[in-house]
Amino acid sequence: MKTITVIGLGYVGLPLAIEFCKEFNVIGYDISNNRVSELCKGIDRNGEFSSDEILNTRLSFTFDDNDLGASDFYIITVPTPLKKNNKPDLRALINASIIVGKKIKKGNIVIYESTVYPGCTEDECIPIVQKYSKLKYNIDFFCGYSPERINPGDPKRKIYNIQKVISGSTPKTTKIINNLYLKIIKAGTHVAPSIKVAEASKIIENVQRDVN
Repeated sequence: MKTITVIGLGYVGLPLAIEFCKEFNVIGYDISNNRVSELCKGIDRNGEFSSDEILNTRLSFTFDDNDLGASDFYIITVPTPLKKNNKPDLRALINASIIVGKKIKKGNIVIYESTVYPGCTEDECIPIVQKYSKLKYNIDFFCGYSPERINPGDPKRKIYNIQKVISGSTPKTTKIINNLYLKIIKAGTHVAPSIKVAEASKIIENVQRDVN
């Protein structure tokens, strides 16, 4: 059975990890000791999941990156807030990429879900993974982008019944990532022609939400 590591256990990462652990071995990682300790007790501060929903899973929680070295997929779901000058704060994304770079092995796939500008994944994040892994992009490891579409607090529209946009760095990678998400997304997926197009789709969706 494949193993997935979800990095970032906020309102995006936790629902994703809980759904994936119904089909795969899943490690949920967060840098917050308090967040992990609470989740281990079945406490979700965001109020999205009950204690039973958290504890009655095969999901493993950790804040120790030494526990992350045996995964097939790394999914990054960390926040990307705006700074006061309205430029994106990529510090959490960069730190997550460093962690993955230190753990990723040949054949692994890293998937980004964090909201970013078009080009950010391959121009900013992947070079960091390459640097710390000493592996070559699209030869030794591969990448995908699937923007989060979570609607926090919505009791009807959960992660599994919201269509997911997916993309991959190669056609084969795209197919693998698509099949991965189809295991948990009942609403199906939309395959974007490139990572940049998938990134742009998230920006457009956020603009629409702001206008609404």
